[in-house]
Amino acid sequence: MKTIPMAKIKLNDQEISAAERVLRSGALRQGKECDAFEKEFAEKVGAKYAVTSANGSAALHLAYMVFLGPGDEVLVPSFTFIATGGMVTATGGKPVFCDIEEDTLLIDLEDAQKKITPQTKAIAPVHLFGNPCDVEAITGFAKRYKLKVVWDAAQAHGATINGKDVGSFGDFTCYSFYPSKNMFVGEGGITTTDDPELEQKMRFMRSHGQTGKYLHTMQGLNYRMTDVEAAIGREQLKRLDEMVQKRFTNAQKLNAGLADIPGCKPQKITANAESAWHQYCLVVDSDDFGCQRDELSEKLIQRGVANGVHYPRGLHQQPVFKDLYGEMNLPVTEKICERIIAIPVHHGLEDDDVNYIIESIASIQGSGKP
Repeated sequence: MKTIPMAKIKLNDQEISAAERVLRSGALRQGKECDAFEKEFAEKVGAKYAVTSANGSAALHLAYMVFLGPGDEVLVPSFTFIATGGMVTATGGKPVFCDIEEDTLLIDLEDAQKKITPQTKAIAPVHLFGNPCDVEAITGFAKRYKLKVVWDAAQAHGATINGKDVGSFGDFTCYSFYPSKNMFVGEGGITTTDDPELEQKMRFMRSHGQTGKYLHTMQGLNYRMTDVEAAIGREQLKRLDEMVQKRFTNAQKLNAGLADIPGCKPQKITANAESAWHQYCLVVDSDDFGCQRDELSEKLIQRGVANGVHYPRGLHQQPVFKDLYGEMNLPVTEKICERIIAIPVHHGLEDDDVNYIIESIASIQGSGKP
Protein backbone atom coordinates (compact mmCIF):
# COMPACT_ATOMS: atom_id res chain seq x y z
CA MET A 1 0.00 0.00 0.00
CA LYS A 2 1.23 3.48 -0.85
CA THR A 3 1.91 6.05 1.84
CA ILE A 4 1.33 9.60 0.63
CA PRO A 5 2.13 12.41 3.11
CA MET A 6 0.44 15.81 3.18
CA ALA A 7 3.73 17.66 2.65
CA LYS A 8 7.28 16.97 1.54
CA ILE A 9 9.74 18.84 3.76
CA LYS A 10 13.31 18.37 2.56
CA LEU A 11 16.17 20.79 1.97
CA ASN A 12 18.20 20.34 -1.19
CA ASP A 13 22.01 20.36 -1.34
CA GLN A 14 22.21 24.08 -2.13
CA GLU A 15 20.02 24.99 0.85
CA ILE A 16 22.03 22.77 3.20
CA SER A 17 25.26 24.27 1.87
CA ALA A 18 23.97 27.83 2.40
CA ALA A 19 22.97 27.08 5.99
CA GLU A 20 26.32 25.41 6.66
CA ARG A 21 28.19 28.40 5.22
CA VAL A 22 26.44 30.74 7.67
CA LEU A 23 26.92 28.37 10.60
CA ARG A 24 30.66 28.14 9.90
CA SER A 25 30.92 31.93 9.65
CA GLY A 26 29.60 32.36 13.18
CA ALA A 27 27.43 35.30 12.02
CA LEU A 28 24.12 33.71 12.98
CA ARG A 29 21.95 36.69 13.92
CA GLN A 30 20.09 38.98 11.53
CA GLY A 31 22.68 40.43 9.17
CA LYS A 32 23.83 40.40 5.56
CA GLU A 33 21.85 37.27 4.60
CA CYS A 34 18.63 38.83 5.89
CA ASP A 35 19.39 42.05 4.02
CA ALA A 36 19.96 40.12 0.79
CA PHE A 37 16.88 37.95 1.30
CA GLU A 38 14.71 41.04 1.81
CA LYS A 39 15.93 42.63 -1.42
CA GLU A 40 15.56 39.43 -3.44
CA PHE A 41 12.10 38.64 -2.08
CA ALA A 42 10.83 42.18 -2.70
CA GLU A 43 12.12 42.05 -6.26
CA LYS A 44 10.56 38.62 -6.80
CA VAL A 45 7.04 39.70 -5.76
CA GLY A 46 7.19 43.21 -7.19
CA ALA A 47 7.22 45.17 -3.93
CA LYS A 48 9.50 48.07 -3.05
CA TYR A 49 10.43 46.77 0.40
CA ALA A 50 10.43 43.57 2.43
CA VAL A 51 11.05 43.21 6.17
CA THR A 52 12.05 39.81 7.54
CA SER A 53 10.79 38.62 10.93
CA ALA A 54 10.85 35.67 13.28
CA ASN A 55 7.73 33.94 11.91
CA GLY A 56 4.48 34.54 10.04
CA SER A 57 2.64 35.67 13.16
CA ALA A 58 5.36 38.25 13.77
CA ALA A 59 5.00 39.45 10.18
CA LEU A 60 1.31 40.14 10.83
CA HIS A 61 1.94 41.62 14.28
CA LEU A 62 4.51 44.09 12.92
CA ALA A 63 2.03 45.27 10.28
CA TYR A 64 -0.73 45.77 12.86
CA MET A 65 1.61 47.46 15.34
CA VAL A 66 2.46 50.17 12.83
CA PHE A 67 -1.03 51.69 12.80
CA LEU A 68 -3.47 50.01 15.21
CA GLY A 69 -4.41 51.56 18.53
CA PRO A 70 -6.38 50.20 21.51
CA GLY A 71 -9.96 49.42 20.50
CA ASP A 72 -9.35 49.80 16.77
CA GLU A 73 -11.21 47.19 14.72
CA VAL A 74 -9.99 44.99 11.86
CA LEU A 75 -12.30 43.02 9.57
CA VAL A 76 -11.02 39.42 9.59
CA PRO A 77 -12.43 36.32 7.87
CA SER A 78 -13.31 33.76 10.51
CA PHE A 79 -12.17 30.86 8.33
CA THR A 80 -8.40 31.17 8.72
CA PHE A 81 -5.50 30.33 11.02
CA ILE A 82 -5.71 31.96 14.45
CA ALA A 83 -2.79 34.35 13.88
CA THR A 84 -4.79 36.50 11.43
CA GLY A 85 -7.11 37.55 14.26
CA GLY A 86 -4.89 36.80 17.24
CA MET A 87 -2.26 39.36 16.26
CA VAL A 88 -4.97 42.05 16.13
CA THR A 89 -5.84 41.22 19.75
CA ALA A 90 -2.14 41.15 20.68
CA THR A 91 -1.84 44.72 19.38
CA GLY A 92 -4.75 45.91 21.50
CA GLY A 93 -7.22 45.98 18.64
CA LYS A 94 -10.37 43.96 18.06
CA PRO A 95 -10.80 41.44 15.24
CA VAL A 96 -14.32 41.63 13.81
CA PHE A 97 -15.05 38.23 12.32
CA CYS A 98 -16.68 38.03 8.89
CA ASP A 99 -18.19 35.15 6.98
CA ILE A 100 -16.76 33.71 3.76
CA GLU A 101 -17.94 32.94 0.24
CA GLU A 102 -19.03 29.33 -0.02
CA ASP A 103 -17.19 28.60 -3.28
CA THR A 104 -13.89 30.51 -2.99
CA LEU A 105 -13.70 30.23 0.84
CA LEU A 106 -12.49 33.86 0.90
CA ILE A 107 -13.83 36.83 2.87
CA ASP A 108 -17.38 37.87 2.00
CA LEU A 109 -17.30 41.63 1.42
CA GLU A 110 -21.08 41.93 1.76
CA ASP A 111 -20.87 40.54 5.28
CA ALA A 112 -17.79 42.66 6.02
CA GLN A 113 -19.59 45.81 4.91
CA LYS A 114 -22.35 45.19 7.46
CA LYS A 115 -19.78 45.14 10.26
CA ILE A 116 -18.04 48.44 9.61
CA THR A 117 -18.15 50.90 12.52
CA PRO A 118 -16.40 54.21 13.26
CA GLN A 119 -13.68 52.11 14.95
CA THR A 120 -12.92 50.05 11.81
CA LYS A 121 -9.38 50.83 10.67
CA ALA A 122 -8.40 47.91 8.43
CA ILE A 123 -9.33 44.73 6.62
CA ALA A 124 -7.19 41.58 6.70
CA PRO A 125 -8.11 39.44 3.67
CA VAL A 126 -6.54 35.97 3.54
CA HIS A 127 -5.33 34.39 0.30
CA LEU A 128 -6.58 31.12 1.73
CA PHE A 129 -4.81 27.89 0.73
CA GLY A 130 -2.97 29.98 -1.90
CA ASN A 131 -6.13 31.17 -3.66
CA PRO A 132 -5.83 34.93 -4.26
CA CYS A 133 -8.61 37.21 -3.13
CA ASP A 134 -10.30 39.55 -5.61
CA VAL A 135 -7.68 42.24 -5.09
CA GLU A 136 -9.47 44.88 -7.16
CA ALA A 137 -12.73 44.47 -5.25
CA ILE A 138 -11.04 44.53 -1.84
CA THR A 139 -8.82 47.48 -2.73
CA GLY A 140 -11.88 49.43 -3.87
CA PHE A 141 -13.71 48.46 -0.67
CA ALA A 142 -10.79 49.64 1.45
CA LYS A 143 -10.55 52.97 -0.37
CA ARG A 144 -14.28 53.53 -0.03
CA TYR A 145 -14.15 53.11 3.74
CA LYS A 146 -10.61 54.53 4.21
CA LEU A 147 -9.17 51.27 5.55
CA LYS A 148 -5.66 49.91 5.48
CA VAL A 149 -5.26 46.46 3.91
CA VAL A 150 -3.17 43.79 5.64
CA TRP A 151 -3.03 40.89 3.19
CA ASP A 152 -2.41 37.54 4.86
CA ALA A 153 -0.37 35.66 2.27
CA ALA A 154 1.05 33.08 4.67
CA GLN A 155 -0.08 30.33 2.26
CA ALA A 156 0.29 32.21 -1.02
CA HIS A 157 3.97 32.27 -2.02
CA GLY A 158 3.98 32.51 -5.82
CA ALA A 159 0.26 33.21 -6.24
CA THR A 160 -0.76 35.82 -8.83
CA ILE A 161 -3.86 37.70 -9.93
CA ASN A 162 -4.22 39.62 -13.19
CA GLY A 163 -0.62 38.67 -13.90
CA LYS A 164 0.77 40.31 -10.74
CA ASP A 165 2.17 38.64 -7.65
CA VAL A 166 -0.03 38.97 -4.56
CA GLY A 167 2.95 40.48 -2.73
CA SER A 168 2.81 43.61 -4.86
CA PHE A 169 -0.52 44.97 -3.55
CA GLY A 170 -1.71 46.96 -0.60
CA ASP A 171 -0.20 48.50 2.49
CA PHE A 172 1.18 45.20 3.84
CA THR A 173 1.47 41.61 2.57
CA CYS A 174 2.50 39.09 5.22
CA TYR A 175 4.13 35.71 4.58
CA SER A 176 5.11 32.72 6.69
CA PHE A 177 8.04 30.34 6.10
CA TYR A 178 6.81 27.60 8.44
CA PRO A 179 7.86 24.07 7.35
CA SER A 180 4.46 23.22 5.81
CA LYS A 181 4.47 26.27 3.51
CA ASN A 182 5.39 26.41 -0.20
CA MET A 183 8.61 28.12 0.91
CA PHE A 184 10.04 27.09 4.26
CA VAL A 185 13.09 27.96 6.33
CA GLY A 186 12.10 26.33 9.65
CA GLU A 187 10.44 29.40 11.12
CA GLY A 188 10.43 32.90 9.71
CA GLY A 189 8.22 35.52 8.12
CA ILE A 190 8.37 38.54 5.86
CA THR A 191 6.18 41.60 5.29
CA THR A 192 6.22 43.52 2.01
CA THR A 193 5.13 47.11 1.50
CA ASP A 194 5.59 50.00 -0.94
CA ASP A 195 5.51 52.63 1.80
CA PRO A 196 8.97 53.70 3.06
CA GLU A 197 7.57 55.07 6.32
CA LEU A 198 5.75 51.82 7.14
CA GLU A 199 8.86 49.83 6.22
CA GLN A 200 11.07 51.89 8.54
CA LYS A 201 8.67 51.61 11.47
CA MET A 202 8.47 47.82 11.09
CA ARG A 203 12.29 47.62 11.10
CA PHE A 204 12.45 49.58 14.35
CA MET A 205 9.64 47.61 15.96
CA ARG A 206 11.13 44.19 15.16
CA SER A 207 14.19 45.17 17.26
CA HIS A 208 12.69 46.57 20.48
CA GLY A 209 11.85 49.93 18.89
CA GLN A 210 15.54 50.76 18.67
CA THR A 211 16.31 53.72 16.40
CA GLY A 212 19.94 54.11 17.53
CA LYS A 213 22.34 52.17 19.74
CA TYR A 214 20.60 51.80 23.11
CA LEU A 215 18.08 54.40 21.96
CA HIS A 216 14.48 53.13 21.98
CA THR A 217 11.87 55.60 20.74
CA MET A 218 8.88 53.30 20.30
CA GLN A 219 7.47 50.07 21.68
CA GLY A 220 8.83 46.98 19.96
CA LEU A 221 9.72 43.31 20.27
CA ASN A 222 12.53 40.97 19.30
CA TYR A 223 11.11 39.70 16.02
CA ARG A 224 14.37 39.30 14.10
CA MET A 225 15.03 36.46 11.64
CA THR A 226 18.39 34.67 11.75
CA ASP A 227 20.90 34.67 8.91
CA VAL A 228 20.75 30.85 8.84
CA GLU A 229 17.05 31.00 7.97
CA ALA A 230 17.58 33.80 5.47
CA ALA A 231 20.31 31.82 3.68
CA ILE A 232 17.92 28.89 3.27
CA GLY A 233 15.19 31.29 2.14
CA ARG A 234 17.41 32.78 -0.57
CA GLU A 235 17.97 29.31 -2.02
CA GLN A 236 14.30 28.35 -1.71
CA LEU A 237 13.35 31.53 -3.56
CA LYS A 238 15.35 30.32 -6.57
CA ARG A 239 13.14 27.26 -6.95
CA LEU A 240 9.81 28.73 -5.85
CA ASP A 241 8.46 28.92 -9.40
CA GLU A 242 9.36 25.29 -10.02
CA MET A 243 7.68 24.12 -6.80
CA VAL A 244 4.51 26.16 -7.40
CA GLN A 245 4.30 24.96 -11.02
CA LYS A 246 4.44 21.35 -9.83
CA ARG A 247 1.66 22.04 -7.34
CA PHE A 248 -0.38 23.65 -10.12
CA THR A 249 0.14 20.59 -12.35
CA ASN A 250 -0.89 18.25 -9.55
CA ALA A 251 -3.97 20.36 -8.80
CA GLN A 252 -5.07 20.30 -12.44
CA LYS A 253 -4.78 16.51 -12.47
CA LEU A 254 -6.80 16.28 -9.28
CA ASN A 255 -9.44 18.62 -10.72
CA ALA A 256 -9.76 16.46 -13.84
CA GLY A 257 -9.78 13.17 -11.97
CA LEU A 258 -12.32 14.22 -9.37
CA ALA A 259 -14.62 16.18 -11.69
CA ASP A 260 -17.08 13.32 -12.21
CA ILE A 261 -17.19 12.20 -8.58
CA PRO A 262 -20.33 13.65 -6.97
CA GLY A 263 -20.25 15.24 -3.56
CA CYS A 264 -16.63 16.45 -3.38
CA LYS A 265 -16.27 19.99 -4.63
CA PRO A 266 -12.85 21.70 -4.80
CA GLN A 267 -12.27 25.30 -3.77
CA LYS A 268 -13.16 27.68 -6.60
CA ILE A 269 -10.17 29.69 -7.77
CA THR A 270 -10.70 33.44 -8.12
CA ALA A 271 -11.15 34.74 -11.68
CA ASN A 272 -7.91 35.75 -13.44
CA ALA A 273 -5.86 34.26 -10.61
CA GLU A 274 -3.24 31.53 -10.32
CA SER A 275 -3.40 29.81 -6.96
CA ALA A 276 -0.20 28.80 -5.19
CA TRP A 277 -2.02 25.57 -4.19
CA HIS A 278 -0.67 25.48 -0.67
CA GLN A 279 -3.59 23.16 0.09
CA TYR A 280 -5.99 21.29 -2.17
CA CYS A 281 -9.30 21.27 -0.33
CA LEU A 282 -12.57 19.52 -1.04
CA VAL A 283 -15.96 20.33 0.46
CA VAL A 284 -17.80 17.05 1.05
CA ASP A 285 -21.58 16.85 0.64
CA SER A 286 -22.45 13.61 2.41
CA ASP A 287 -25.83 13.27 0.65
CA ASP A 288 -24.13 13.13 -2.75
CA PHE A 289 -20.83 11.58 -1.77
CA GLY A 290 -22.27 8.82 0.35
CA CYS A 291 -20.37 9.37 3.59
CA GLN A 292 -19.39 12.15 5.97
CA ARG A 293 -16.11 14.09 5.75
CA ASP A 294 -14.66 12.36 8.81
CA GLU A 295 -15.43 8.91 7.38
CA LEU A 296 -13.72 9.88 4.12
CA SER A 297 -10.71 11.03 6.15
CA GLU A 298 -10.48 7.72 8.04
CA LYS A 299 -10.81 5.62 4.89
CA LEU A 300 -8.13 7.64 3.10
CA ILE A 301 -5.77 7.10 6.02
CA GLN A 302 -6.49 3.37 5.82
CA ARG A 303 -5.34 3.55 2.20
CA GLY A 304 -2.16 5.42 3.14
CA VAL A 305 -3.34 8.85 1.94
CA ALA A 306 -2.66 11.53 4.53
CA ASN A 307 -5.21 14.32 4.81
CA GLY A 308 -6.15 17.15 7.11
CA VAL A 309 -8.98 19.41 8.20
CA HIS A 310 -8.19 23.09 7.72
CA TYR A 311 -10.05 24.36 9.68
CA PRO A 312 -12.32 22.39 12.07
CA ARG A 313 -13.75 25.60 13.57
CA GLY A 314 -13.92 29.26 12.68
CA LEU A 315 -12.12 31.88 14.75
CA HIS A 316 -15.46 33.05 16.12
CA GLN A 317 -15.88 29.51 17.53
CA GLN A 318 -12.49 29.44 19.25
CA PRO A 319 -12.90 29.55 23.05
CA VAL A 320 -10.41 32.40 23.45
CA PHE A 321 -12.40 34.67 21.13
CA LYS A 322 -15.79 33.55 22.45
CA ASP A 323 -14.62 34.57 25.91
CA LEU A 324 -13.45 37.94 24.62
CA TYR A 325 -16.21 38.84 22.19
CA GLY A 326 -19.16 36.54 22.89
CA GLU A 327 -21.14 34.15 20.73
CA MET A 328 -21.84 34.84 17.08
CA ASN A 329 -23.14 32.94 14.08
CA LEU A 330 -21.39 32.77 10.71
CA PRO A 331 -23.36 30.11 8.81
CA VAL A 332 -21.11 29.60 5.77
CA THR A 333 -17.96 29.32 7.87
CA GLU A 334 -19.63 26.81 10.17
CA LYS A 335 -20.91 24.75 7.24
CA ILE A 336 -17.49 24.62 5.59
CA CYS A 337 -15.77 23.67 8.86
CA GLU A 338 -17.96 20.56 9.04
CA ARG A 339 -17.30 19.51 5.44
CA ILE A 340 -13.80 20.52 4.36
CA ILE A 341 -10.89 18.14 3.86
CA ALA A 342 -7.40 18.75 2.46
CA ILE A 343 -5.63 16.11 0.36
CA PRO A 344 -2.00 16.04 -0.83
CA VAL A 345 -1.02 18.38 -3.69
CA HIS A 346 2.63 19.12 -2.82
CA HIS A 347 5.51 19.27 -5.28
CA GLY A 348 6.85 15.91 -4.10
CA LEU A 349 3.93 13.97 -5.62
CA GLU A 350 4.51 11.79 -8.67
CA ASP A 351 1.84 11.03 -11.30
CA ASP A 352 1.23 7.61 -9.74
CA ASP A 353 0.60 9.27 -6.38
CA VAL A 354 -1.98 11.65 -7.84
CA ASN A 355 -3.72 8.80 -9.64
CA TYR A 356 -3.76 6.76 -6.43
CA ILE A 357 -5.39 9.63 -4.53
CA ILE A 358 -8.09 9.96 -7.20
CA GLU A 359 -8.69 6.21 -7.31
CA SER A 360 -8.92 6.05 -3.52
CA ILE A 361 -11.56 8.80 -3.34
CA ALA A 362 -13.49 7.22 -6.21
CA SER A 363 -13.50 3.85 -4.44
CA ILE A 364 -14.76 5.42 -1.20
CA GLN A 365 -17.51 7.47 -2.87
CA GLY A 366 -20.88 5.86 -2.23
CA SER A 367 -19.43 3.24 0.11
CA GLY A 368 -21.45 4.56 3.03
CA LYS A 369 -24.79 4.48 1.21
CA PRO A 370 -27.27 1.78 2.23
